[in-house]
Amino acid sequence: MGFAAQEGFAVKLLLSVFLLTVRLVAAQTADKTTVFVLVGALGEADLGRQFTEAAAKLEQVAATAQAKLVPIGWQSAETNDLARFKAALEAEPKSGPGELWFVLLGHGTFDNKEAKFNLRGPDLGAAEFSEWLKPFQRPVAIVNCASASGPFVNKLSAAGRVVVTATRSGQEVNYTRLGGYFAAAIGSPEADLDKDGQTSLLEAYLFAASRVAEFYETEGRLATEHPLLDDNGDGLGTPPDWFRGVRAVKKAKDGATVDGLRAHQFVLVRSEQELKLPPGVRAKRDELELAIGKLRERKTELPEPEYFAKLEPLLLDLAKLYQSAR
Repeated sequence: MGFAAQEGFAVKLLLSVFLLTVRLVAAQTADKTTVFVLVGALGEADLGRQFTEAAAKLEQVAATAQAKLVPIGWQSAETNDLARFKAALEAEPKSGPGELWFVLLGHGTFDNKEAKFNLRGPDLGAAEFSEWLKPFQRPVAIVNCASASGPFVNKLSAAGRVVVTATRSGQEVNYTRLGGYFAAAIGSPEADLDKDGQTSLLEAYLFAASRVAEFYETEGRLATEHPLLDDNGDGLGTPPDWFRGVRAVKKAKDGATVDGLRAHQFVLVRSEQELKLPPGVRAKRDELELAIGKLRERKTELPEPEYFAKLEPLLLDLAKLYQSAR
Protein backbone atom coordinates (compact mmCIF):
# COMPACT_ATOMS: atom_id res chain seq x y z
CA MET A 1 0.00 0.00 0.00
CA GLY A 2 1.45 3.39 -1.07
CA PHE A 3 1.69 6.43 1.16
CA ALA A 4 -1.36 8.11 -0.42
CA ALA A 5 -3.44 4.96 0.05
CA GLN A 6 -2.27 4.62 3.66
CA GLU A 7 -3.15 8.25 4.30
CA GLY A 8 -6.61 7.78 2.78
CA PHE A 9 -7.19 4.66 4.86
CA ALA A 10 -6.14 6.51 8.04
CA VAL A 11 -8.51 9.39 7.27
CA LYS A 12 -11.41 6.97 6.71
CA LEU A 13 -10.57 5.15 9.93
CA LEU A 14 -10.48 8.37 11.95
CA LEU A 15 -13.76 9.48 10.38
CA SER A 16 -15.38 6.15 11.28
CA VAL A 17 -14.17 6.42 14.88
CA PHE A 18 -15.45 10.00 15.09
CA LEU A 19 -18.90 9.08 13.76
CA LEU A 20 -19.11 6.12 16.13
CA THR A 21 -18.20 8.39 19.07
CA VAL A 22 -20.87 10.91 18.03
CA ARG A 23 -23.49 8.15 17.86
CA LEU A 24 -22.50 6.80 21.27
CA VAL A 25 -22.64 10.27 22.85
CA ALA A 26 -26.03 10.92 21.23
CA ALA A 27 -27.36 7.60 22.52
CA GLN A 28 -26.12 8.33 26.02
CA THR A 29 -27.70 11.79 25.90
CA ALA A 30 -31.02 10.35 24.72
CA ASP A 31 -31.01 7.98 27.71
CA LYS A 32 -30.31 10.82 30.15
CA THR A 33 -32.92 13.10 31.71
CA THR A 34 -32.74 16.74 30.63
CA VAL A 35 -34.18 19.48 32.85
CA PHE A 36 -34.91 22.88 31.30
CA VAL A 37 -35.37 25.54 33.98
CA LEU A 38 -36.75 28.75 32.52
CA VAL A 39 -36.78 31.85 34.71
CA GLY A 40 -38.87 34.62 33.19
CA ALA A 41 -38.49 38.38 33.27
CA LEU A 42 -38.01 39.09 36.97
CA GLY A 43 -40.12 42.22 37.48
CA GLU A 44 -40.16 43.25 41.15
CA ALA A 45 -36.89 42.52 42.96
CA ASP A 46 -38.44 40.44 45.74
CA LEU A 47 -40.47 38.29 43.38
CA GLY A 48 -37.51 37.86 41.06
CA ARG A 49 -35.39 36.67 43.97
CA GLN A 50 -37.99 33.99 44.75
CA PHE A 51 -37.90 32.76 41.15
CA THR A 52 -34.10 32.46 41.11
CA GLU A 53 -34.08 30.76 44.52
CA ALA A 54 -36.52 28.14 43.22
CA ALA A 55 -34.33 27.70 40.13
CA ALA A 56 -31.27 27.16 42.34
CA LYS A 57 -33.12 24.43 44.25
CA LEU A 58 -34.01 22.71 40.98
CA GLU A 59 -30.36 22.94 39.93
CA GLN A 60 -29.37 21.03 43.07
CA VAL A 61 -32.04 18.38 42.44
CA ALA A 62 -30.88 17.95 38.83
CA ALA A 63 -27.30 17.51 40.03
CA THR A 64 -28.39 14.87 42.55
CA ALA A 65 -30.31 13.10 39.78
CA GLN A 66 -27.28 13.36 37.47
CA ALA A 67 -29.57 14.98 34.93
CA LYS A 68 -28.52 17.48 32.30
CA LEU A 69 -29.53 21.02 33.35
CA VAL A 70 -30.35 23.66 30.75
CA PRO A 71 -30.74 27.06 32.48
CA ILE A 72 -32.60 29.75 30.54
CA GLY A 73 -32.98 33.29 31.83
CA TRP A 74 -30.94 33.15 35.04
CA GLN A 75 -27.32 32.18 34.35
CA SER A 76 -26.64 34.36 31.34
CA ALA A 77 -26.52 38.09 30.59
CA GLU A 78 -28.11 37.54 27.17
CA THR A 79 -31.57 39.04 26.80
CA ASN A 80 -33.21 37.02 24.00
CA ASP A 81 -34.10 33.98 26.08
CA LEU A 82 -36.67 32.72 23.56
CA ALA A 83 -33.96 32.28 20.91
CA ARG A 84 -31.65 30.57 23.43
CA PHE A 85 -34.44 28.22 24.48
CA LYS A 86 -35.32 27.31 20.89
CA ALA A 87 -31.67 26.61 20.02
CA ALA A 88 -31.16 24.45 23.12
CA LEU A 89 -34.36 22.54 22.37
CA GLU A 90 -33.36 21.91 18.75
CA ALA A 91 -30.04 20.46 19.98
CA GLU A 92 -31.78 17.84 22.13
CA PRO A 93 -32.15 14.26 20.81
CA LYS A 94 -35.68 13.79 19.52
CA SER A 95 -36.15 10.15 20.60
CA GLY A 96 -35.04 7.87 23.41
CA PRO A 97 -36.17 6.97 26.93
CA GLY A 98 -34.55 10.00 28.60
CA GLU A 99 -37.20 12.30 30.08
CA LEU A 100 -37.50 15.95 29.12
CA TRP A 101 -38.59 18.23 31.97
CA PHE A 102 -39.52 21.88 31.53
CA VAL A 103 -40.05 24.01 34.64
CA LEU A 104 -41.21 27.60 34.06
CA LEU A 105 -40.76 30.09 36.92
CA GLY A 106 -42.01 33.63 36.53
CA HIS A 107 -44.96 35.65 35.28
CA GLY A 108 -47.47 34.81 32.59
CA THR A 109 -50.10 36.68 30.59
CA PHE A 110 -53.30 35.81 28.76
CA ASP A 111 -54.47 38.10 25.99
CA ASN A 112 -56.53 37.58 22.85
CA LYS A 113 -57.09 33.96 23.84
CA GLU A 114 -53.34 33.29 23.89
CA ALA A 115 -51.34 32.36 26.98
CA LYS A 116 -47.69 33.36 27.19
CA PHE A 117 -44.78 32.96 29.57
CA ASN A 118 -42.91 36.25 30.00
CA LEU A 119 -39.21 36.03 29.10
CA ARG A 120 -36.48 38.62 28.64
CA GLY A 121 -37.10 39.65 25.05
CA PRO A 122 -39.95 37.94 23.13
CA ASP A 123 -42.33 35.84 25.22
CA LEU A 124 -42.98 32.10 24.89
CA GLY A 125 -46.49 31.34 23.65
CA ALA A 126 -48.27 28.09 24.49
CA ALA A 127 -49.09 27.37 20.83
CA GLU A 128 -45.49 28.08 19.79
CA PHE A 129 -44.15 25.80 22.52
CA SER A 130 -46.51 23.05 21.37
CA GLU A 131 -45.15 23.27 17.81
CA TRP A 132 -41.55 23.04 19.00
CA LEU A 133 -42.32 19.85 20.94
CA LYS A 134 -43.91 18.01 17.99
CA PRO A 135 -40.67 16.32 16.78
CA PHE A 136 -39.99 14.76 20.19
CA GLN A 137 -40.74 11.11 20.92
CA ARG A 138 -39.24 11.29 24.41
CA PRO A 139 -41.26 11.41 27.66
CA VAL A 140 -42.11 15.08 28.27
CA ALA A 141 -43.24 16.93 31.40
CA ILE A 142 -44.07 20.65 31.50
CA VAL A 143 -44.50 22.38 34.86
CA ASN A 144 -45.63 25.96 34.27
CA CYS A 145 -45.61 27.69 37.65
CA ALA A 146 -46.50 31.12 36.26
CA SER A 147 -49.63 33.22 36.57
CA ALA A 148 -52.26 32.83 33.81
CA SER A 149 -50.75 29.43 32.97
CA GLY A 150 -54.00 27.42 32.87
CA PRO A 151 -54.43 27.56 29.04
CA PHE A 152 -51.07 25.74 28.68
CA VAL A 153 -52.94 22.55 29.67
CA ASN A 154 -55.17 22.65 26.63
CA LYS A 155 -52.43 23.70 24.19
CA LEU A 156 -49.71 21.30 25.34
CA SER A 157 -51.75 18.24 26.35
CA ALA A 158 -50.73 15.09 24.44
CA ALA A 159 -50.69 11.34 24.91
CA GLY A 160 -47.97 10.28 27.35
CA ARG A 161 -47.16 13.88 28.28
CA VAL A 162 -47.56 15.52 31.70
CA VAL A 163 -48.63 19.16 31.98
CA VAL A 164 -48.88 21.00 35.31
CA THR A 165 -50.04 24.60 35.67
CA ALA A 166 -50.27 26.92 38.64
CA THR A 167 -53.69 28.23 37.61
CA ARG A 168 -56.85 26.75 36.14
CA SER A 169 -57.47 29.65 33.76
CA GLY A 170 -55.84 32.60 32.05
CA GLN A 171 -57.76 34.99 34.26
CA GLU A 172 -55.77 34.12 37.41
CA VAL A 173 -53.09 36.72 36.82
CA ASN A 174 -51.69 37.34 40.32
CA TYR A 175 -48.25 36.19 41.47
CA THR A 176 -48.23 32.41 42.03
CA ARG A 177 -46.49 30.46 44.77
CA LEU A 178 -46.56 26.98 43.27
CA GLY A 179 -43.04 27.24 41.83
CA GLY A 180 -41.26 27.67 45.14
CA TYR A 181 -43.15 24.83 46.77
CA PHE A 182 -42.68 22.56 43.75
CA ALA A 183 -38.91 23.17 43.64
CA ALA A 184 -38.69 22.24 47.32
CA ALA A 185 -40.92 19.16 46.93
CA ILE A 186 -39.52 17.40 43.85
CA GLY A 187 -36.36 16.24 45.61
CA SER A 188 -37.75 15.95 49.12
CA PRO A 189 -38.52 12.65 50.91
CA GLU A 190 -41.26 14.52 52.77
CA ALA A 191 -43.27 14.65 49.53
CA ASP A 192 -42.96 10.88 48.96
CA LEU A 193 -46.62 10.16 49.67
CA ASP A 194 -46.59 6.43 48.92
CA LYS A 195 -43.26 5.87 50.73
CA ASP A 196 -41.56 4.02 47.87
CA GLY A 197 -38.25 5.83 48.39
CA GLN A 198 -38.67 8.45 45.66
CA THR A 199 -40.80 11.51 44.90
CA SER A 200 -42.70 11.47 41.63
CA LEU A 201 -43.95 14.44 39.65
CA LEU A 202 -47.48 13.62 40.80
CA GLU A 203 -46.40 13.59 44.44
CA ALA A 204 -44.51 16.89 44.08
CA TYR A 205 -47.60 18.44 42.43
CA LEU A 206 -49.91 17.27 45.21
CA PHE A 207 -47.50 18.27 47.98
CA ALA A 208 -46.81 21.71 46.49
CA ALA A 209 -50.51 22.32 45.84
CA SER A 210 -51.31 21.47 49.46
CA ARG A 211 -48.74 24.04 50.59
CA VAL A 212 -50.30 26.64 48.28
CA ALA A 213 -53.77 26.01 49.74
CA GLU A 214 -52.32 26.11 53.26
CA PHE A 215 -50.70 29.49 52.58
CA TYR A 216 -53.94 31.16 51.51
CA GLU A 217 -55.87 29.60 54.38
CA THR A 218 -53.29 30.63 56.98
CA GLU A 219 -53.08 34.17 55.60
CA GLY A 220 -56.87 34.45 55.42
CA ARG A 221 -56.69 35.37 51.74
CA LEU A 222 -58.90 34.42 48.83
CA ALA A 223 -56.94 31.88 46.76
CA THR A 224 -55.88 33.36 43.41
CA GLU A 225 -54.24 30.22 42.02
CA HIS A 226 -55.67 26.74 41.53
CA PRO A 227 -53.18 24.19 40.13
CA LEU A 228 -54.10 21.60 37.51
CA LEU A 229 -52.43 18.41 36.27
CA ASP A 230 -53.06 16.71 32.93
CA ASP A 231 -51.36 13.46 31.90
CA ASN A 232 -53.96 11.53 29.87
CA GLY A 233 -54.00 13.76 26.81
CA ASP A 234 -57.57 15.05 27.10
CA GLY A 235 -56.55 18.65 27.82
CA LEU A 236 -58.86 19.01 30.82
CA GLY A 237 -56.66 18.65 33.88
CA THR A 238 -57.39 17.38 37.39
CA PRO A 239 -57.26 19.55 40.55
CA PRO A 240 -55.27 18.31 43.56
CA ASP A 241 -58.29 17.91 45.84
CA TRP A 242 -59.55 15.07 43.65
CA PHE A 243 -56.77 12.83 44.99
CA ARG A 244 -56.46 10.76 48.13
CA GLY A 245 -52.81 9.82 48.43
CA VAL A 246 -51.65 9.24 44.84
CA ARG A 247 -54.99 7.89 43.60
CA ALA A 248 -57.74 10.05 42.13
CA VAL A 249 -60.98 9.31 43.97
CA LYS A 250 -63.34 11.66 42.10
CA LYS A 251 -64.61 11.46 38.54
CA ALA A 252 -65.78 14.17 36.18
CA LYS A 253 -69.52 14.48 35.59
CA ASP A 254 -69.10 13.95 31.86
CA GLY A 255 -67.22 10.69 32.44
CA ALA A 256 -63.81 12.06 31.44
CA THR A 257 -60.94 9.99 32.82
CA VAL A 258 -58.91 11.46 35.65
CA ASP A 259 -55.18 12.06 35.60
CA GLY A 260 -52.23 10.96 37.70
CA LEU A 261 -51.09 7.55 36.43
CA ARG A 262 -48.45 8.86 34.02
CA ALA A 263 -47.30 11.69 36.28
CA HIS A 264 -46.53 9.18 39.02
CA GLN A 265 -44.00 7.53 36.67
CA PHE A 266 -41.95 10.70 36.19
CA VAL A 267 -39.22 10.82 38.83
CA LEU A 268 -36.13 13.05 38.91
CA VAL A 269 -34.26 11.54 41.86
CA ARG A 270 -34.82 7.81 41.53
CA SER A 271 -34.51 5.27 44.31
CA GLU A 272 -31.63 2.80 44.36
CA GLN A 273 -33.96 0.04 43.20
CA GLU A 274 -35.18 2.12 40.25
CA LEU A 275 -31.65 2.98 39.18
CA LYS A 276 -30.89 -0.71 38.76
CA LEU A 277 -33.47 -0.98 35.98
CA PRO A 278 -32.17 -0.27 32.44
CA PRO A 279 -34.07 2.60 30.72
CA GLY A 280 -35.65 0.22 28.20
CA VAL A 281 -36.95 -2.10 30.92
CA ARG A 282 -38.26 0.86 32.89
CA ALA A 283 -40.13 2.17 29.83
CA LYS A 284 -41.76 -1.24 29.24
CA ARG A 285 -42.61 -1.49 32.95
CA ASP A 286 -44.28 1.93 32.82
CA GLU A 287 -46.28 0.88 29.77
CA LEU A 288 -47.59 -2.22 31.55
CA GLU A 289 -48.37 -0.33 34.74
CA LEU A 290 -50.33 2.26 32.77
CA ALA A 291 -52.37 -0.50 31.15
CA ILE A 292 -53.05 -2.05 34.57
CA GLY A 293 -54.03 1.32 36.02
CA LYS A 294 -56.44 2.07 33.18
CA LEU A 295 -57.98 -1.38 33.53
CA ARG A 296 -58.51 -0.84 37.26
CA GLU A 297 -60.39 2.36 36.49
CA ARG A 298 -62.88 0.23 34.51
CA LYS A 299 -63.25 -2.46 37.18
CA THR A 300 -66.79 -1.48 38.14
CA GLU A 301 -67.86 -1.49 34.47
CA LEU A 302 -66.71 -5.05 33.72
CA PRO A 303 -68.02 -8.43 34.88
CA GLU A 304 -65.59 -9.85 37.43
CA PRO A 305 -64.45 -12.81 35.26
CA GLU A 306 -63.73 -10.49 32.33
CA TYR A 307 -61.82 -8.05 34.54
CA PHE A 308 -59.53 -10.75 35.94
CA ALA A 309 -59.10 -12.33 32.50
CA LYS A 310 -57.74 -9.00 31.23
CA LEU A 311 -55.67 -8.34 34.35
CA GLU A 312 -53.87 -11.69 34.55
CA PRO A 313 -51.76 -11.45 31.35
CA LEU A 314 -50.67 -7.91 32.24
CA LEU A 315 -49.50 -9.00 35.68
CA LEU A 316 -47.70 -12.02 34.20
CA ASP A 317 -45.92 -9.81 31.65
CA LEU A 318 -44.89 -7.45 34.46
CA ALA A 319 -43.53 -10.34 36.54
CA LYS A 320 -41.58 -11.70 33.56
CA LEU A 321 -40.11 -8.25 32.90
CA TYR A 322 -38.82 -7.92 36.47
CA GLN A 323 -37.47 -11.47 36.31
CA SER A 324 -35.56 -10.72 33.09
CA ALA A 325 -34.14 -7.52 34.64
CA ARG A 326 -32.82 -9.44 37.60
